[in-house]
Amino acid sequence: MFLFPTPPPYDALEWAKKSFNQRAKLACQAWAVQGYGSPIGAYIVYALKLFFYIWAWGFFCSFTPGLGVWDSISWWWNPIAFQKAIVWSLCFEVLGLGCGSGPLTGRYFPPIGGFLYFLYPGTTKLPLFEGAPIIGNRTRGILEVGLYIALLGFLYLCLVHPNPGSNEFLPIIIILPLLGVLDKTVFLAARAEHYWVTIVVFAFAGNWIAGAMAVQIALWFFAGFSKLNHHFPYVVCVMASNSPFTPFGWYRKAMYRNYPEDLNPSSIAILKARMGIILEMGTPIVLALGVFIGNYDVIIVGLVLMVLLHTYITSNVPMGVPIEWNFLVVYAGFFLFGANSFVMPFAVGSYPVLAFILLVSFVLPFVGNIKPEWISFLFAMRYYAGNWACGAWLFKGESAAKLDRLKKTSAGVYNQLDRFYPRKASVGLLSKVMAFRLMHLHGRAFQQLVPKAVTRSEDYEWMEGELMAGLVLGWNFGEGHLHNEQLLRSVQAQCQFEEGELRCIFLEAQPLGKHTQEYRIFDAKTGLVSSGTVDVRELKNLQAWPIH
Repeated sequence: MFLFPTPPPYDALEWAKKSFNQRAKLACQAWAVQGYGSPIGAYIVYALKLFFYIWAWGFFCSFTPGLGVWDSISWWWNPIAFQKAIVWSLCFEVLGLGCGSGPLTGRYFPPIGGFLYFLYPGTTKLPLFEGAPIIGNRTRGILEVGLYIALLGFLYLCLVHPNPGSNEFLPIIIILPLLGVLDKTVFLAARAEHYWVTIVVFAFAGNWIAGAMAVQIALWFFAGFSKLNHHFPYVVCVMASNSPFTPFGWYRKAMYRNYPEDLNPSSIAILKARMGIILEMGTPIVLALGVFIGNYDVIIVGLVLMVLLHTYITSNVPMGVPIEWNFLVVYAGFFLFGANSFVMPFAVGSYPVLAFILLVSFVLPFVGNIKPEWISFLFAMRYYAGNWACGAWLFKGESAAKLDRLKKTSAGVYNQLDRFYPRKASVGLLSKVMAFRLMHLHGRAFQQLVPKAVTRSEDYEWMEGELMAGLVLGWNFGEGHLHNEQLLRSVQAQCQFEEGELRCIFLEAQPLGKHTQEYRIFDAKTGLVSSGTVDVRELKNLQAWPIH
């Protein structure tokens, strides 16, 4: 139905009473053919949001004479239009309107977090230096709110300026990292690895187009590089099963070896994964080659590859829903490499700026693949690689009600959904959140880890770490380090769970060159319960649910 989620092929209320093993199998088999089960109306929300994002960009461009006129798009190729697209994208994201918003990310009422949290004193934050005087508090104060307001103010001044320059960019460049020290969530929510880095290039590079080219090349290349793993074919399966543009059951089943009993990737899914990697790594290589040799035909081939890549990504409407980011990246490809093919990437005219680009956009992503525990997957540019830090929060009985002691602008996800649906429909929809995690390769580890965490899984409610971060922090987009031990310490200090009421499983990403993933299991009150590693080679031999 247009506004009602697809009901799972099981009684959701009875499902909630079953053991972890039983719940896992039923939910995963349902995901394979139904995906998340979101109503069609949910996708209309994202289409309208994209329309607003593009319209608002044009509105801000209209403050520059000759730009923002909708009877032609020729002004899109004006350098000021591109600069305002980057600044507006940062603003859009840091407001909480972009990635991680809306019903596909567990936000129903209100459909966003972002500024509703970042402007609200007393909400939970994750300081870079936890416990430090003034800057290390667990909750947001006047300093954090004031700096956030200042950031929004300077973003607005930049957007309405006819010809923004260093004077307009510099306050943004300074304030955002300061906010990141006070709360890592805000810095990551701004998609700083892309937008903030590019704004630094705007302000200080002699030829900022060359610098923006270098940043864009890094985004594509490392996104593809990070998918050279065993995890990515599972991502292809999960996305294909959830895409509103693949409604046919036979197509979704074809992604798996032998639906419903073997949900490991089929040869078709593996082929699609490899083609995706070729597209993602091939796009920057072909575009850069075309620019360096001065052959526009080669550039056109690169632009075609780019359009195919991002059309495929967008058509899957992946969880997290980075639709505006995909639009911006395609626009950037045409502006930087199509309209400015005479500019040489990396020829920024400033050695300090070049060093900055190489460090942030090339060294950090490489290190982030080797040491994923050190660097956010966003700065490591491991987008949708399937190899992420993740976690599960297991609440015993009704203990999750203690989360109401936190200051936040969103109720629990069930309470949000209860405004629209009967509880049975809400449970049926959210049962798929567990499936989303377990269907990935790293999710197989949880069938080994849940028994280490709790003795009777049927007594515990599974809450995906992503939903926990969204509920408590106001933003989530696949960054498992936002809902690990630091968030648990903060939640425990404010909610005071008793021993056994809350157990958390934290799983780190697989480092490049190793076959293992580290895990930690914590009790909210007593601390570390267990730690160790899981072998990814063994996970490949498992189903998404325990078979014993």
